[in-house]
Amino acid sequence: MIDFLVIGGGIAGLSAGARLSAHGRVTVIEAEDALGYHASGRSAALFEENYGPPSVVALNKAGAAYLRSANGGYLTPRGLMLIGGRDQPQQFQDDLATLNMQPISIEQARSRVPILNPDTAAFAAISENAFDIDTDRLLQDFARTIRANGGAVMTRQKVTEIRKSGHWIVKASDEFEARTLVNAAGAWADEVAAMAGIAPIGIVPRRRSMARIPAPGGHDVTAWPMMIGAGERWYAKPDAGKLLVSPSEAEATTPHDAYADDMVLAEGLARYEEMVTEPVTRVETNWAGLRSFAPDGTLALGPDPADPTFVWSAGQGGYGFQTAPAASQLVADLTVGTPVSLDPDCVAALRVNRLRP
Repeated sequence: MIDFLVIGGGIAGLSAGARLSAHGRVTVIEAEDALGYHASGRSAALFEENYGPPSVVALNKAGAAYLRSANGGYLTPRGLMLIGGRDQPQQFQDDLATLNMQPISIEQARSRVPILNPDTAAFAAISENAFDIDTDRLLQDFARTIRANGGAVMTRQKVTEIRKSGHWIVKASDEFEARTLVNAAGAWADEVAAMAGIAPIGIVPRRRSMARIPAPGGHDVTAWPMMIGAGERWYAKPDAGKLLVSPSEAEATTPHDAYADDMVLAEGLARYEEMVTEPVTRVETNWAGLRSFAPDGTLALGPDPADPTFVWSAGQGGYGFQTAPAASQLVADLTVGTPVSLDPDCVAALRVNRLRP
């Protein structure tokens, strides 16, 4: 008998499983051939403490020390630059306040990113407190913790049936029996709940597309900050000598293996191009991921009030990696009853209970 069976091998499931493995035997099952295949494998992989709604920011801050120092640390400096067009003064000011960034002149911005177009880019700000996350190593280290504590991490285990007979019985490629079931199925979280006879909480998967383009104008982009357009209408991030550009869309859809929408991608690239001097002449590859949101836009964590042996680790949205250390600890604390270190109001804003009548 497994103590904790976790459905979902992305960052939500692996981090929760790692925390719970200190309290019992854990098995994580993933439907795909590899861990982190869906949203976790298609992340922008940036840590910025002030990015997200208040409860997310609280998780970011609570988990920052872990990301900076655990296992040698997972963060490397990147920086974040906010860019506003001449018609976006209010959007720029709103983002400036939300992200707690430092305004700089366009000339200063161009010293960091020389392709910025001074004729169209009218406002700029910078934060040096933004970091790349080594997402693959973070995933693998959480999986390693589960195995080191006697647990298992299994791929190619697509769940086909869930029932309860005193304990949970889950059929996939193999059959599993567990005292507690952890739903970390991302875009499929509500489907897993329905299979288990638990009421869904209104998880909505939202598509976000991405394109990889060659380094603009042959520049060395290694030290460039990530750039984000005012109103989050596009962003661009250096990646292995190339540039990733996203239209930052949040199109509601159904759970599936997502792919980029060509028209949406073209519109996002056009918004990016408007702010720079180098046109996009070639897209090397593109893809999309599904970021999953609860109705109020923040994470849904902890035991379901209808059955405390069914635990949610869902609704990570675009915040999964940066919240993972603190969110997973909260899931474990709420599940096994250990003391919670977060502010009670923050916990109330994150518990799945808030989504029930």
